[in-house]
This record gives sequence, structure tokens and C-alpha cells, in this order.
Amino acid sequence: METSNEKKIAALVHLSTFSQYIIPFGNYIFPIIIWTSKKDESKFVDYNGKQALNFQLSVLIYSLVLAMIAIPAFISTILRNISFNELVHNEDIVFENFDFGNSIGLLTIGVLTLFAFVCMKVAEFFLIIYASVKASNGEEYNYPLTIPFLK
Repeated sequence: METSNEKKIAALVHLSTFSQYIIPFGNYIFPIIIWTSKKDESKFVDYNGKQALNFQLSVLIYSLVLAMIAIPAFISTILRNISFNELVHNEDIVFENFDFGNSIGLLTIGVLTLFAFVCMKVAEFFLIIYASVKASNGEEYNYPLTIPFLK
């Protein structure tokens, strides 16, 4: 049976990941600080700390994969449509005759990966809230599609 203090700390571990919107890498720093300071005192806090960190690391990996797909797609589309001859002579980037026909496949891939990233971040927001509510009720919660880095 978890104490009220353990439930609060476990919920705080999950909620501390929202610090990513204020402090860069806060979604890793603050959960690690809270988790490492209390993991030896409570198995419940230890479990929730590992879940929160595994989820944040998984989201990072998924984001990097999506970025490795979207960024080259967009850069390739832009580079295909720049007139380099006029760039050398005028020193201006000219996007005359931008041709979507040759780039529609790459643009579609880029837009779909961007859409997947936005959906993932929205899901992350709500899953963190859901996990913190579960933790405050004393229930264990496993984030979906999480890679178990910490066991």
C-alpha cells in the first residue's frame, strides 16, 4: 500500500516532464532528480520514475526518426526548385517556376511525418496527465509504445 506522500511524489515525477516547455531537457533533468532522490525509499516511486523516463526517451527516439525523414524531404524539395544559375549572378534565391509535380511525393512524406510528430506531442501531453492521475490514485501505469531502457 502506497502512502499519500509516495503517490504525490510519483505524480510529480510524471508532471515534471512538462518542464520541457520551459527549460530545455527539463523533461529529463527534473524526473531524474526526483526519481533518484526517492527511488530507494519507495518501489512505487521507483516504478513511476522509470516509466516516465522510458517514455520521454522513447518520444525522443521517435522524434529523431521522424526528423530524419521530414528534414531531408523538405530540403530536397527546396533544393530541386532553386535556380542556382541566377543565385550566382544575382546573389538572390529565386523560387520561380516552383514545380510541385516533381516534388509531390517528397512533400507528402514530409507533411505526413510532420503531422505524425504533432500527433505524438499531443498524445504525449495527455498520456502524461493520465499517468500522473493514475500515480496519484496509487495505480501503476505503463505508457503505450514505450521502449524499456530502464528496467
